[in-house]
Amino acid sequence: MIKAVTKISLILLLAGCASTSNNPANKFDLSHWKITIPLDQDNDGKADTIDTKALQHYQHTDFFYLDQFGHLVFTSPNKAVTTQTSSNTRSELRQMIRGFDTSIDTKSYGNNFALSAHPDAKYFDQLGGKLSASLKVNHVAKNAKHPKKPAYSVVVGQIHAGKDKALIAEGNGFGWGNEPIKIYYKKWPNHQSGSVFWTYERNLAKDNPDRTDIAYPVWGNTWENTEDPKSEGIKLNEEFSYEINVFNSVMHLTFTQKNQKTVTYQIDLSNNIDAYGNIDNKDNPNGYTGDWHYFKAGAYNQCSTKDADGIWYAGCSGTGDWKTDKANGDYTRVTFTNLTLSQATQP
Repeated sequence: MIKAVTKISLILLLAGCASTSNNPANKFDLSHWKITIPLDQDNDGKADTIDTKALQHYQHTDFFYLDQFGHLVFTSPNKAVTTQTSSNTRSELRQMIRGFDTSIDTKSYGNNFALSAHPDAKYFDQLGGKLSASLKVNHVAKNAKHPKKPAYSVVVGQIHAGKDKALIAEGNGFGWGNEPIKIYYKKWPNHQSGSVFWTYERNLAKDNPDRTDIAYPVWGNTWENTEDPKSEGIKLNEEFSYEINVFNSVMHLTFTQKNQKTVTYQIDLSNNIDAYGNIDNKDNPNGYTGDWHYFKAGAYNQCSTKDADGIWYAGCSGTGDWKTDKANGDYTRVTFTNLTLSQATQP
C-alpha cells in the first residue's frame, strides 16, 4: 500500500501544482528535511506531513513553491488545519538528520542532535549543528481581535527540543518539547517597519508558571512594544540573514542585514545562565542538557484564530477559505533566498 504522505504529495501535484521541473528541491537541498503544510488531504484531522523522500518532488502553488526568481516561498493562513499540539498553522520544515534512511526512528539519536554536555553524547550521530538562512518576510497577518504578544508575527527559524514521554518519565527535567530559540518577525498593521527578535524558552514543565519565553531584541523592539521601530526595524520584503550555530553546548547567533548593524548573541544551553550572562534562578539549572534537538525553518504563523485566555490566543481573523483569507490579508508569507544545514563550526 502506498504511504499516506506519498498519496498526499501525488494528490497535491495533480491538483494544479507547477511543473515538477521547478520543484523547491531542485534549487534547495531538502535531503535532510520534511515539511508540515496547512492542509489535511488524508482527512485525519491533522496537518499533512510530507516525508523526506516525497519532498524531493513536492510543491504546492499556494503554500510551498519557488517564485519567479527561484526563491523558496512558505505561506500559512491564520485559519487552517494545525498539528495536534498547536493552535497555530505552519508551512514549516523539520530537520531530518537521517535523510532517506527511514529505518532510523524520528526520535532516535540518529535523527536528532545533542549538546556535547548530554550524558549520552557519544551515541548521537551529530553533536550540535548549524542552520544558515537569508529571507524576506513578505506578509504577516493584519487583523487580530486582541493585540497580544504573538499577533501580527511569524517564526522563521527555531530549535525544538524533543517531546518525549519516556524522558519525562525519567524525571530528570527533560522531554517537554520546549524551544531554546525561536526567531520572530513582528509588524503591527499601522507600522512602517517590523521587528526581529528571538526568544529562549525556560526548559520547564508545561504546567510550571515560570515556563515562559524570554525575548532578546535584534532590530527594532521585542513583541510587547507597540512603538513603530521605523529605521531601527526591518520592512516587509527587506532581506535579512541569521545563523544558529550550536557548537559543543553553546548556541552562537549572528544576525546580519545590509542597512543594520550586525547583532550577535551566545548562550550556553547546558546551564541556566541567560544570553546577557546572568543566572536565571527560575530556569532549569541544567538547561537543555538532556534533550535531543532539531532545527525548523519556514513560516510558523503566530496569529492564532483561537480566542481564549493566555498570551497566545489573539483571536486573529480567518475563515478557513484560502481565497477569502488571502484577499483579507489573514495569512503570513516568507521567502527564503538561502537555507542551509551544516555541521557546527567553532566560532
